[in-house]
Order: sequence, then C-alpha cells, then structure tokens
Amino acid sequence: MPGIDNAPLPAIKTLLSDLPEFSAGTKVRFLGCVKAYTTNSATLTLEHNCPPRKPGQLQKPLKVQVDVELLLTTMKAHETQVGEWVNVIGYITANPRKGPELDRIARDNSEIRVQALVLWSAGTFDLHGYEKILDLEKKDRNASDKNRPTKESTNGHQMNQT
Repeated sequence: MPGIDNAPLPAIKTLLSDLPEFSAGTKVRFLGCVKAYTTNSATLTLEHNCPPRKPGQLQKPLKVQVDVELLLTTMKAHETQVGEWVNVIGYITANPRKGPELDRIARDNSEIRVQALVLWSAGTFDLHGYEKILDLEKKDRNASDKNRPTKESTNGHQMNQT
C-alpha cells in the first residue's frame, strides 16, 4: 500500500547505563565489556561503568544479560571472552523470571535483558570519545522530545507561531 513504510525501526544508539530508560520491546544499539559468558544459556553478561561511580558510592554497576542464542553459529570465540568490548543491536526484553509487571523492579536491581540480533567486536576504539558523543546525542534527543508538541498542548487547535 502506498504511504506505508515496512522498513524495520532503527535501533536507538545509547550508553549501556541508559538502557533502564527504555521499555521492553525497544530496539537498541550499545557497547559493553564482557564480564561473563554462560554457555548453557548462551548469555553474555556485559557492563560499562559510564558514568563512573564515585568513590564510596554503593550502587552496583548495571549488568546487561544478552541472549546470544540466535547468533551461536556466527559468533567468534573472542567475542565471549572476559574483557572483550562488543557492540550489540537487539531488543530489550522483560525478565522472564519476574514477568513484565515486575520488569521495572528487575531494572532497579541493576539487571537488564536484551535479545541480541547482531553482535560484533568493537576492536580498537576511543572509549572516552564514544561516551562523549553518545552523551551529546542523548541531550539532543531529550531536547527534541521536549520541543515536540503534545496532544494536551495542541488540544486540537493550531498553535501560535512566534
């Protein structure tokens, strides 16, 4: 049908630490450092301490559990090694042990789950530059969201242009 776009939605580029801001079903792209790989569940545990915790801060670092079962035939062994930085594109999923209604609680306990569609090694990169760029993109995204008119602000009427 004309006017209907059947292309897949683009992934939202984000820092791993910002993943709790997104709901289940959101397609995301992020970078993380492998902290563990569980072979029986095909799950990578990724972390990225950005923004860094302050000394004495009790907050645990956010851990992302990435289900890589769909990628087992294409993944390379080094992409599962502890210390390897990897890029991930996938969908945030609800925590199956707790159910969708308690998903926010799981996020508060510093655990996010992602179903990976694509995963690749980050290779050599500038971590500080990456963090800075994504922080700026987040600020731009938030600013554009604030400037977008809401249903309540337009209330069916044309807004005044100044």
